[in-house]
Amino acid sequence: MPDVPIAAVPAASARHPLAWVPTLYLAQGLPFYAVALVAGLMFKSMGVPNEQIARWTGVLGLAWVFKALWSPFLELARSRKRQVVFFQLLGGAALGALALVLQLPGWFGITIALLAVVSLASASHDIAADGLYIASLTARQQAAYAGWQGAFFNAAKFLSLGGLVILAGYLEARIGTSTAWTVVFCLLGASLAGLGLYHSWALPGTLSPAPQAGSTRAVVRTLIDVIRAFFAKDGIWMAILFIVLFRAAEGQIQTIGPLFLRDARAVGGLGLSTAEVGAVYGTAGTVAFLVGSIAGGYFTAWIGLKRAMPFLILAMNLPNFVFYYLSTAQPDALPVIAVALGAEMLGYGFGFVGVILFIMQVVASGKYQTAHYALGTGFMQLGFVLFKVISGDVQQALGYRSFFLWVLACALPVLVLSCFIRLDSTEKGLSAS
Repeated sequence: MPDVPIAAVPAASARHPLAWVPTLYLAQGLPFYAVALVAGLMFKSMGVPNEQIARWTGVLGLAWVFKALWSPFLELARSRKRQVVFFQLLGGAALGALALVLQLPGWFGITIALLAVVSLASASHDIAADGLYIASLTARQQAAYAGWQGAFFNAAKFLSLGGLVILAGYLEARIGTSTAWTVVFCLLGASLAGLGLYHSWALPGTLSPAPQAGSTRAVVRTLIDVIRAFFAKDGIWMAILFIVLFRAAEGQIQTIGPLFLRDARAVGGLGLSTAEVGAVYGTAGTVAFLVGSIAGGYFTAWIGLKRAMPFLILAMNLPNFVFYYLSTAQPDALPVIAVALGAEMLGYGFGFVGVILFIMQVVASGKYQTAHYALGTGFMQLGFVLFKVISGDVQQALGYRSFFLWVLACALPVLVLSCFIRLDSTEKGLSAS
């Protein structure tokens, strides 16, 4: 977490970055999407109510909210490679155990506990993997291979939703629901464990300097100073509120949207099969999100963050109107549904860059930039989790049509706030008071 450069000890014979960077970020994405998306669809197939799905998958997301608080202690480890491999093997073992638990009578509670292990291992893996990437590559290499990071992290989403969820839908009709999802989570666990074994060979053995006496106390003191400096920034509470509210609509749509697609038409859903949901979200939706993300970045670079922000907020939220349309018209043509969801994901990707750049250029500027960026993204994830947790209860109370109108209304507070917070990145962000 400290912004003090740490000299790494390079491995004697490092592999080419393309031998490990793509697979490292594939391994980062697989457990994340297993918890954030695949588990929810599995619970829906297993008959768990929407409110419980939203609540528990939301709580599991807290691991990514608070990971910045234990990240400095992971820096004390001598070998980042061993950390990465350990967390991959732990996550793979937990996913494999989850697959077997689905065949037990009391499967739900044990499944949540195992998903908690996966969440903590995955959040910790993020820290170790990013640290290894930074320590093992030069600044020029970091920039050169940054595109591989995003591409393979999103490839994990494509494989999870576009591949494994489609497979689950195919198997549900042939071998039963619980057995189908046992196969899927066995494949997830085996894939992650296999990547761990591969990385025990492929990752560079970059070493950190040996911890000195009193290192733990020094880390604690630095952590306290980092947090104190963060909350001493002028206007920080308004900025935190903006960050949290930015994801209010997204946290609800990304949770309830797939469940709406699965639910029967008699209760207001679209009645799609598991395989059909995997097809529209895991293929067309993923591609649209990537296109939107790239376009949003270029658009913001073109006109600047301050002028772009209202457009980014609207782009992220107005396409949610397609869910209201789908809940009202209830079309049964899969291409129509796919196009509508593609438009929603395109807008989501386009607008999401707004909050990332706000944290990076405004909130995290100044001393402890890296650490403050981690804290800012923690609050960003907190906003997602808070609204994810309540989304199931709100949907059950309002029904799908009114729920999607409520989600559109959730965009108004952040749009109003954008008129009052500092957005010009040239002003050196939020100054410390």
